[in-house]
Amino acid sequence: MRDNVSREFDRLPATADDREVEGRPSREAVVDWWVDRFGVPQDTFDEYTFWEKGAGKVWALPFDPGTPVPVEALGLKVLRTRQEHWKPTTIAAQRFGREATQNVVELDREQAGVFLAGEEQDLDWDGDWGYLVAAHEVAGRVEPIGVGLFTYGTLQSMVPKGRRREFDAD
Repeated sequence: MRDNVSREFDRLPATADDREVEGRPSREAVVDWWVDRFGVPQDTFDEYTFWEKGAGKVWALPFDPGTPVPVEALGLKVLRTRQEHWKPTTIAAQRFGREATQNVVELDREQAGVFLAGEEQDLDWDGDWGYLVAAHEVAGRVEPIGVGLFTYGTLQSMVPKGRRREFDAD
């Protein structure tokens, strides 16, 4: 086994059997997670390569620059994996959430305002607990706005502090 080099982007192995760094997720596991958790079609990720920088910060890039890559940022940070439950990022929910067919909670205007402000709210949701794609109808189309954590009847906004916005619900 190799050590993880926190300052480099290293390509995810294709499968767990190809793993060279202990604890690193595989490309197969990441894609399967998006398919299983959110119903995103598997072919959505066909053109993407996946990379880890640090411990469990997974990035997606729509081309292959080779490996390893000693840069500060690369593509989109899409997932945090080295914790009990994998957590998608806000940017990933906004980019890939349009393709999601499950674990998407559609918020009305007032609920979307609370969510964008970074606040938690009680919600009547009969779907899975855990991380959800929060969405709202904009110009006749349901658009993903971020990631929420749903437990015990409460939706907690995961919108990063720097991206929170006041939203006039009236």
